[in-house]
Amino acid sequence: MTERLELSIDTASGMASIALSHEGRLVAEQTWDCGRDHSRQLLPAVDGLLARQGVPKEALAAVFVCTGPGSYAGVRTGMSTAKGLAFALGVPLAGVGRFEIEAYAFAATGLPVVAVHRAGRRELAWAAYVAGARNKERGTAPHPTPGGEWQEIVTPRLTLAEALAGALPDGALVTGELDGALVEELAQRGHRVVLGAAALRRAALLAELGWARLQAGRTDDPKSLEPLYLREPAIGPQQT
Repeated sequence: MTERLELSIDTASGMASIALSHEGRLVAEQTWDCGRDHSRQLLPAVDGLLARQGVPKEALAAVFVCTGPGSYAGVRTGMSTAKGLAFALGVPLAGVGRFEIEAYAFAATGLPVVAVHRAGRRELAWAAYVAGARNKERGTAPHPTPGGEWQEIVTPRLTLAEALAGALPDGALVTGELDGALVEELAQRGHRVVLGAAALRRAALLAELGWARLQAGRTDDPKSLEPLYLREPAIGPQQT
């Protein structure tokens, strides 16, 4: 009998990532730069990952998906694929936000972790999380991490780039999409910054978070799960 696995899909940015896991533990993963070609590359990548593990789609036990924010087309492609698979196979679906996935890599530090990405119009999108502390703004069901309960302490929002450093929790670890000038300012204010490969968002992290949601009964309806956008998508050239 084929082992039942979960499929994780994250297409919130140009770096796409998919994974197969068993009870949240990574079995196989593929992360690649697909640019803006999510709609053409995602399904062949999923089929290839399943084929390499000898797993038919019918053997999937759950589907986990990144709900954004991020690339409008990228998020939509990942979510429509995940929702379609979950609905067709009759398996549970769990959505997890991009910021939480990025921050979760550093949950064991015990520090407030801030995930950031560029949002255009001179704004940055961000949210903050911490392990082992009480939520200051909005309750989220905890799930186990090496550092204790994992909670969102600042909800996703947009902030002008020049105001970000002063808006973050004290002593935060900051990761995500950051440029040189901002990195320097964050360091001057006592924040720790993680860049490069260590900051890469991976579907293996989504797999752990999705499994925790599944165990807690926090699944989503494929018919009603919607992407997270911090502003309405616009048509035409965007301000920078």
